[in-house]
Amino acid sequence: MNTFNHGWGMGFGWLIPLLIIAVIFYALQNNKKEKSSAQDILDKRYASGGISKEEYEEKSRLLREKELKG
Repeated sequence: MNTFNHGWGMGFGWLIPLLIIAVIFYALQNNKKEKSSAQDILDKRYASGGISKEEYEEKSRLLREKELKG
């Protein structure tokens, strides 16, 4: 008697590893986006005229210092 013949067999055996890889890939992509989001938001605010050049430079400097510390 063949213990590997459960009806699903070879047809769906690849599905679970593929789903695990997809979840890991998705998590890594989201992690990259979060790391640069503060500077991206600041860049967009400056580009749209929401903040002055001085305010942009000050906040950028503070973000760089924060990244260096932690």
